[in-house]
Amino acid sequence: MQRIRNIAREPAAVCIVLYLVAFIIYAAVQGRFALTPFGITVLLNNSISLALASAALTFVVLTGGFDLSVAGTVALSNSILASLALNGVAGAIGDLILVCAIGGIVGALNGIFVAYFRLQSIAVTLGTMLMTSGVALLVLHAPGGQVAAAITDPLTGRLGPVPVAAIILAVVGATLWFILTYTRFGIGIFAIGQDRTAARACGIAVERTEWGAYVASGIVAGLSGYMVSAETGTGDPRYNASFLLLAFAAVAIGGTSFRGGRGSVVGSIVGAGLLAVIQKMLFAFGVSSFLTGIFEGGLMIVAVLVGSASLRLSARRPTGPQEALAVSMGHG
Repeated sequence: MQRIRNIAREPAAVCIVLYLVAFIIYAAVQGRFALTPFGITVLLNNSISLALASAALTFVVLTGGFDLSVAGTVALSNSILASLALNGVAGAIGDLILVCAIGGIVGALNGIFVAYFRLQSIAVTLGTMLMTSGVALLVLHAPGGQVAAAITDPLTGRLGPVPVAAIILAVVGATLWFILTYTRFGIGIFAIGQDRTAARACGIAVERTEWGAYVASGIVAGLSGYMVSAETGTGDPRYNASFLLLAFAAVAIGGTSFRGGRGSVVGSIVGAGLLAVIQKMLFAFGVSSFLTGIFEGGLMIVAVLVGSASLRLSARRPTGPQEALAVSMGHG
């Protein structure tokens, strides 16, 4: 019983268990294809952009804020890559730097208004989402264009038996987990979400840390747009709102509290993978795509309930600045 309680206290662990169960069901329905290198590669390619967008959102949600501009950054990055076809390895690296820089600039603007001017994050990021979406339409007037083969071919294939998408997710996920778990910047993000006043009392540069969270979110969102381009091979300036909603759903399913101060970037990535598997599983069962959202929405509500229950099961709660900081170190 104690072991079950320990698992329930960590929603990310619950999400991993749910992912394994969903994948087993999917593999049983789909047959041998699901377990082939090609089948696994397709599944990872379909989920990596959402996983990265969810990881981007996690940085901001942990501070107690929201970043709606992620969808606009993804759309703008995708439109630029579909219309700016730089060939060769150097061109692909240059494109990566470009879209991450654009995401960083958008995040920096969000951070300035939210952290230093104390404006509501949902209003600010809604504004930058509309702006970036408008610029995306200027760059690419309608869906179309073509992403350079130097981006699409290597990033959607395999390196030996290992999908490239798996390597990218492992490297990015491990890097973000390390930042949130073992750096003062990451600890500060958790502390701000738990108690802004206590974080300041602990000597954390609250405004600078919160600004950095938005910058990090923008950079990773740019990387998500890069992977969207690699997966689709084309551009879409009107990247639909469902992508943003799914990203928030993945964050919730992964155990990150929208109140801030509690969560895991690994959980968000696994949550995105769970949504991808569920979509595949429902398709294999022959369920209409119109009904998929019902299952995803229900899963999100269940995830929020699990997260709320896990808070009640937690034996320790931060009672002061030092405790809040100590608890935050254990949730990267």
